[in-house]
Amino acid sequence: MSNRIREILTSEAEAINNIPVESGFEKAIEIIQEHVQNKNGKLVTSGMGKAGQIAHNIATTFSSTGTPSVFLHPSEAQHGDLGVLQKNDVLLAISNSGKTREIIELIELKNHLFPEVPVIVISGNANSPLALKADCFISTGAPSEVCPLGLTPTTSTTVMTVIGDVLVVLMMERIGFNASDYSKRHHGGYLGAKSREISETE
Repeated sequence: MSNRIREILTSEAEAINNIPVESGFEKAIEIIQEHVQNKNGKLVTSGMGKAGQIAHNIATTFSSTGTPSVFLHPSEAQHGDLGVLQKNDVLLAISNSGKTREIIELIELKNHLFPEVPVIVISGNANSPLALKADCFISTGAPSEVCPLGLTPTTSTTVMTVIGDVLVVLMMERIGFNASDYSKRHHGGYLGAKSREISETE
């Protein structure tokens, strides 16, 4: 059992190390900074299923670190929630296959409302319909799932999470986000107290 656990951990770690470090990361940061920080827009993230859960996590992490962001469920977007989108926003869409119907339809709906809103795509398929609609593409490296069936989103969602973390950290560094800024957005709990403690020494 311990050997199998180590194999799974190694596979996940290798997938992270094999994420392609390409220009998409820098381009994504430039787009987010221009629209959210400079034009007072927001980052709107979206995804279906497990990818949607990752997109939601990315949105909350961005919001707590100085980049306003919300999660938009692609199905709910078809029933009125698309109204959250504004002209200076950025749409970050996540789909491992790049073929998720609801996400592709979301891009089409966005284009009818605000065609100028740029789209950042995180996917494992650079030639997918979704990737071809992107203004900026970030590849996951298309890792194989550690799921024994090769079906359940496992390694792919790990990689998506890490890519989100990279974008958050790069943006924090770009805007000079500090502990004092953090404490104003995260007042409660241990992290709120810790951020205030750190800010007092800055």
